[in-house]
Amino acid sequence: MSDEAIERYRAAAHAMQSGVAMEMNYDKGPTEPKHLRVGVNSSMVEHSALVQLLFVKGVITDDEYHEAIAAAMEAEAERYESLLSERLGTKVTLA
Repeated sequence: MSDEAIERYRAAAHAMQSGVAMEMNYDKGPTEPKHLRVGVNSSMVEHSALVQLLFVKGVITDDEYHEAIAAAMEAEAERYESLLSERLGTKVTLA
């Protein structure tokens, strides 16, 4: 995995986490312990199985995978920026 993709993913994950923390101030339901844990575990298992299958079949490479998850995490962070900007009535930049 490229160092650039690793850094992009980490920065976007941190921004997304900040967005989740801010959103919890307004709606705690989606982050209640059992709801959250079941969703996280299910997503991890399904994601892992799909990625393993794609690697084994030679459909994607390790670098392609890491580039894709970095881009997807950036999009998720941007989604929280938009949500919070709309809710607060001012531009929010998460980092």
